Amino acid sequence: MTKEEEKQQLLDLRYLRMARIWAENSYCQRRKVGALVVKNKMIISDGYNGTPSGFDNVCEDSANITLPYVLHAEANAITKLARSSNNSEGATLYVTASPCIECSKLIIQAGIKRVVYGEHYRLEDGIKLLERANIEVKYLNPDDIDGM
Repeated sequence: MTKEEEKQQLLDLRYLRMARIWAENSYCQRRKVGALVVKNKMIISDGYNGTPSGFDNVCEDSANITLPYVLHAEANAITKLARSSNNSEGATLYVTASPCIECSKLIIQAGIKRVVYGEHYRLEDGIKLLERANIEVKYLNPDDIDGM
């Protein structure tokens, strides 16, 4: 690994660790996911999984099934950009769990060029779609994050 690659890996681990901390804000009980959008070494947006604005902060029903209107962390981070003066063209998305196919579509449309994630999701169709769109996708082992 070159010096530049090592430097990028260290940054990736730091931002991914920050996304893990941000996930703690989620009210979801089954799974807490955090996301950060970073451009030019600046965090331009953040998100965690949860309900839309104005809804009760309850993500699961009485059977512990996620409610259909719960937003994923990536969707929250990307849609938050729409309300700001920032844009995500060429940015990197750091997310604690690999994106689903629906979030991957948003990532592509948002112009994000790189995705770094820390946990494999049971379905890989989102990752495959990102790769098909020539978006750099990188998995980092969460144990590497904890070891820092």
